[in-house]
Amino acid sequence: MFLRNAWYVAAWDHDIGRDLTPVTMLGENIVLYRRQDGKLAALEDACPHRKLPLSMGRIKGDDVECGYHGLTFDCSGTCTRVPGAERIPHVACVRSYPAEERYGLVWIWMGDAAKADPAEIFHVEHFDDPSWGINRGESMVLDCNYLYMTDNLLDPSHVAWVHQSSFASSACEETPLETTVKDDGVTVWRWMMDSDPAPFYAPFLQFEGKTDRKQHYEVRYPSNAIIKAIFAPSGTGGEGREPPSSTFLMDSYNFMTPVDENRTKYYWFQLRNFAPDDAEVSARFATSVRGAFEEDRVVLEAVHRGMANKQTPNLDLKIDVGPLRFRRKLAQLIEAENTSRVQAAE
Repeated sequence: MFLRNAWYVAAWDHDIGRDLTPVTMLGENIVLYRRQDGKLAALEDACPHRKLPLSMGRIKGDDVECGYHGLTFDCSGTCTRVPGAERIPHVACVRSYPAEERYGLVWIWMGDAAKADPAEIFHVEHFDDPSWGINRGESMVLDCNYLYMTDNLLDPSHVAWVHQSSFASSACEETPLETTVKDDGVTVWRWMMDSDPAPFYAPFLQFEGKTDRKQHYEVRYPSNAIIKAIFAPSGTGGEGREPPSSTFLMDSYNFMTPVDENRTKYYWFQLRNFAPDDAEVSARFATSVRGAFEEDRVVLEAVHRGMANKQTPNLDLKIDVGPLRFRRKLAQLIEAENTSRVQAAE
């Protein structure tokens, strides 16, 4: 179900402090906290004695003390104290997870700790570029499998019907889609030439009249996406052309962490090539984006229920090429990882 040798977002960095904070990712319960030096610690959220969540215990220095019988664990998961015992059992330990901070987010490596490489964390272009504005994102939990979300983020066509008051324009209904497949993910994209600007973007364009618009929907394995919105003056857009300086660019970064098979925690933020220090613009974007994602939530949760309880087979359309290619390769990666794990155990 899940690719484990990968970095997943666990929380916003400002939500993790000295308090013990429980999270569930890929069906695993983890407790997060900061050491006295501010660095992150991530441990299995279950004391090995009676499996009481360690998040119900307390911090003692940089260690975590279980709230049931006082077993204590350091940041590596090693048990440092068993009250009343002559010696500490060698099996008295909990799993420790590699944790990193990047882009205001906490990232956890969910697989083999020896393979954790921070360089593999999803790269965000322009994040530290002072000429680009940012609207800090939010998060939400959706009651749906994460693959319905990757489907949605590889589907520019849904905009015409789900987001009619925000991202849609008449060109979104019929313009054909292109699909590009790479080793790290899939991109579905299209240019919609000489079209009306979508309501969400229109107030921020630095030119009048019709636009050449590109929808770039890219999802990388296992479940991270970048959605690029490009609006150029009509007659200036198109693949391989240098856009004029008035072109509107917005990159939306989307990180989907499976909670379990039926729930997904969704994190996002956007970068834009204008108004870098305008808090009002950022607030307007944040409100509008949240509203659009709430529209997605309603649809995706209903899709999850519908697919789980379907009485007749569902059908796939031409617009599903990108999502299906993504699912197929991800399934292959998961199968290869599982096979490797079984072989190592033997």
